[in-house]
Amino acid sequence: MPALLSKSLRDYRRALAGWTIGIVAFFGLYLSFYPNIAQNPDLYGQAALAKFPGPMRELMGGLEGFTSDVGYLHSLVYQLFGPMLFVVCAAVLGNRAIAQPEESGTLELTLTLPIDRRRLVFERFAALALGLLGVAVVTFLALWALSSAVGMGVPPGRILAGHTGVFLLALFFGTLTLAVGAAVGRRGIAMAVVGVVAVGGYVVESMGRNVDALSWLRRLSPFRYYLDGRPLYQGLPTGDYLVLAGATVALLLVAILAFDRRDVGV
Repeated sequence: MPALLSKSLRDYRRALAGWTIGIVAFFGLYLSFYPNIAQNPDLYGQAALAKFPGPMRELMGGLEGFTSDVGYLHSLVYQLFGPMLFVVCAAVLGNRAIAQPEESGTLELTLTLPIDRRRLVFERFAALALGLLGVAVVTFLALWALSSAVGMGVPPGRILAGHTGVFLLALFFGTLTLAVGAAVGRRGIAMAVVGVVAVGGYVVESMGRNVDALSWLRRLSPFRYYLDGRPLYQGLPTGDYLVLAGATVALLLVAILAFDRRDVGV
């Protein structure tokens, strides 16, 4: 393994462990409620519809089949909360690739070594991708085990399809953070851009289904290519996931070119 890649993974190890534990704890907390909901579908179904009326319910994915095993997993794990945890994790790691070391002054020292700038960006991206993949694998296995423990009958292949989408979505936003950091060298700006794209993209995707003025913007939202295929219901949406992967590759190229041409004071 290249030295820079292995060093980056070592630097990420505590953050990766913390995020993995936190996401597994989140899954465990919400799935622990499922047995009660499954035993009282009429009560909890009406309570959910009353608590999240109108537009709020649309932001929660419509709560379709909320009391079923697939609907519960889709609404509370894969619709909003789970993806956003992964996105924030990816953004934090993406910021540690270029922007954070540049602001702290350690990046200049790294660039004085015989390391090509393009290689540096690519290996930091590789560390980001491998780190997120590790989080995704562990949390997938934990979710599979937890869903089986509480009596959910969701096939593991469907859970894997949903988790693949979460990984690709997180990698997209992590790469976006890296690209903005490579272009401007500021953590705050990178996080602001990612926050706007993430929140705006989610609102456009969830509300644009029923609001004509927003519907055309759905094609620009990364959440469309994550949510529209409904992997827990229909399996792996290959075409949508390829769009997310292609957009990530494009952002990586932008990051490499931007950083290669920018003066970072070396």
